[in-house]
Amino acid sequence: MTTATADLQHTFRAMATDVHLHVVDPTAAARAALQRAEDVVAAVASTCTRFDPSSALMRVNAAPRQWHRVPAELYAALREAYDAYRLTGGAFDPRVLETLTSWGYDRSLPFRSGAVAVAAGPAAPPRPPGRRTWRPRFDERQHAVRLGPVPVDLGGIGKGLAVRWAARELAGAGRAGLVEAGGDLYAAGSGPEGAGWNVAVEDPRGGDEPLAVLTLSDLACATSSVRLRHWRVDGQDVHHLIDPRTGRPARSGLLSVTVVAADPALAEVWSKALFLAGRGRVRQVADEQGLAAMLVGSDGSVGLSRAMRPYVSWQVSRDR
Repeated sequence: MTTATADLQHTFRAMATDVHLHVVDPTAAARAALQRAEDVVAAVASTCTRFDPSSALMRVNAAPRQWHRVPAELYAALREAYDAYRLTGGAFDPRVLETLTSWGYDRSLPFRSGAVAVAAGPAAPPRPPGRRTWRPRFDERQHAVRLGPVPVDLGGIGKGLAVRWAARELAGAGRAGLVEAGGDLYAAGSGPEGAGWNVAVEDPRGGDEPLAVLTLSDLACATSSVRLRHWRVDGQDVHHLIDPRTGRPARSGLLSVTVVAADPALAEVWSKALFLAGRGRVRQVADEQGLAAMLVGSDGSVGLSRAMRPYVSWQVSRDR
């Protein structure tokens, strides 16, 4: 844990990414709050990961038709995933674990900026999960779940929930606070300079220059992008954003979608759902839902929904 001027900052590794905590003008209780925030993220990472066969999630996935009593973090994450499934009309569907595995993403691949990971050739692809309605069952009193016939992956929404719950632990720890985990973040208060937090939106085509800078206060931001989590299978480029309707990596004409929302898990869910909507419909869907969204097309062009414009303090000129 390090101290910079009057602020407290702490960075640690979890969920295959760096997690950054920042408290501006900290109170006497801020260090304890930072530790609680890290503990929350660690609990989500250990219970909701698909890369550890002994995790609570993978024990449920091993027998998804059976009832399982699960830790509170996993129970909440599964309930939130089901709510997101219904909210998006099935565009957000966590039943993609078997599909990801069939495309070689059965372990944590060595994703690095500027490099392409390579995986083994695809196994026989499973039936696209979106062809069957997801009907999990929940027992609130017992904290028990029954998934149904298909296992799930909670990677994206799990990270959003970890950011949400960590931000709650930092509430009141200072004048302002930030939780950021691999592009998902919550920006609380007025930021270090008193005018909001400046958040750079990276270029999914690579490079160090951002596409835009957003100014956020008491808001979350998340991006679904093919910049990092993409790999090559038998000479074919694939990525982790699976279309549940086809069971294949989405070919949407988009490289990334960034969403600003009140909640980090909600921003994560809608960034993926809008990505799957495709370039031809993404702005229409965002405007219909009142979502603040920035999209980057496969040609590098940048577009904004109506609700995103108030948050953009600077943008590269690429709108087409």
